[in-house]
Amino acid sequence: MRWRLLVRWRPLVLWRPLVLWRPLVPSGQDVGVRVHLVDGTYELFRHFYAVPSHRTAAGAEVAAARGVLQSVMRLLTEGATHVGVATDHVIESFRNELWAGYKTGGGIDPNLWSQFWPLEEALVAMGVVVWPMVDLEADDAMASGAAVADEDPAVDQVLICTPDKDLGQCVRGDRVVQLDRRKGVILDEAAVMAKFGVPPTSIPDYLALVGDAADGLPGLPGWGAKTAGAVLARFGHIEDIPGDPSRWEVSVRSAPTLSATLRDRYDNALLFRHLATLRVDRSLLTSVEELRWQGPTADFPAVCDVLDAPRLASQAEALAASRNG
Repeated sequence: MRWRLLVRWRPLVLWRPLVLWRPLVPSGQDVGVRVHLVDGTYELFRHFYAVPSHRTAAGAEVAAARGVLQSVMRLLTEGATHVGVATDHVIESFRNELWAGYKTGGGIDPNLWSQFWPLEEALVAMGVVVWPMVDLEADDAMASGAAVADEDPAVDQVLICTPDKDLGQCVRGDRVVQLDRRKGVILDEAAVMAKFGVPPTSIPDYLALVGDAADGLPGLPGWGAKTAGAVLARFGHIEDIPGDPSRWEVSVRSAPTLSATLRDRYDNALLFRHLATLRVDRSLLTSVEELRWQGPTADFPAVCDVLDAPRLASQAEALAASRNG
């Protein structure tokens, strides 16, 4: 399996219904490094469907790319210092070779697709570390960045900025958390358990049984969220679920039928878990300091002019000047 790192770039929060984002470090305590890992692909899709169209004089659609740049600029303005953005440079990955139904680039609006690469180039010019993934996916890159940052004693907190369910497997206590920036909610380990009924380590098993429509994983027939959560909360992983449903020791409907489905589709269940398990490659990030934002490059003003976003260039330069003294 080969990962391809093309460019560089730079993202923390917890899930509880209607809980707004808040710092997780107690008041009065010194704040160390916070790492923000941003899902660039999700952000591009979100902005494409949320903001009005904008075409340049050359006719290029750029509204979504500008929206993502503004969003990252806002993150920096709010105090983020170490930021990495992961993108799917291509939609297909090694997972498509393992499951024909896995998500593809089919059906993506050409006006959205055309903004992927300009966004990556613009983020690099902004001075943000970017991971444009080819053989693996943006989610794998964020999992990798989170693993490296979690091992660094200088890091106080890692915020994985995406609502994607599969990133829940990366959550560790309140040190590595998920942040849904759009809703302003955080998922720490307790919140993952409250939302899914299972700890982060069981999220791949949960998605294998329940399915994940966003990634084209169908799950197993009859295995709903409550059932999977209850069974996995007791046994942890698919292979540890007893074949005899009378030994499940949890109350679920149609346990014999569910047990038979798991037995008959066991290989599929293990495959789906394999697909839902994020890959960690520590070679993507050798030091958290690589993620420190030090300001835009000399190319950023020209890039902003192409995107009809000249104010972004001046904002980035002013912020860099204020930080660098």
